Amino acid sequence: MPFPRVSRLLLVLFLTVMVAAPGLAQSKSPECGPDHAIIYKRASALLDKAEKKLNNHYTAEAKALVKEANSLFSILVKECSRAQKERVLTDKELQQEAINKKLSQDALAQAERLMQSAQEKEKKSQQAEARGQSELSLSYQRQAKDEYERAHVQFIKAEIYALRNQQMIFRFLHK
Repeated sequence: MPFPRVSRLLLVLFLTVMVAAPGLAQSKSPECGPDHAIIYKRASALLDKAEKKLNNHYTAEAKALVKEANSLFSILVKECSRAQKERVLTDKELQQEAINKKLSQDALAQAERLMQSAQEKEKKSQQAEARGQSELSLSYQRQAKDEYERAHVQFIKAEIYALRNQQMIFRFLHK
């Protein structure tokens, strides 16, 4: 006889969870407020710092800063999307957005070309090594390494341009 009581209790518990779950899942997303303004300022500062680091050839530091800025802007996209959608961009902002998209696409395309070229030079290096031409192999390896590094910089630049659009879109949080 204890089994039916347990099964009834589990059934009641299950039904309670099923009834309450949609209400929990539809909880309101947080409104944009002062905390989001702080996140915006931090993300913008990180983006500026990343660009300076990249211009001074501190690629690894720039990459880390861009990654952190990206995660902060992702929070803003997730939590402030309603407020952001209500905001209309000015003509100047729309122009800047188009420019940033173009710069990002160009940097990305250049990075992909450099990556492809570097891979081809690696293959040539391996072929030269197999033929016993170690000097030529080393030359190709150096060229490939240089192109990989330049590609990496271009990938980071592309991300910075894309994040500049996020910065501009959420600028209303700064005011």
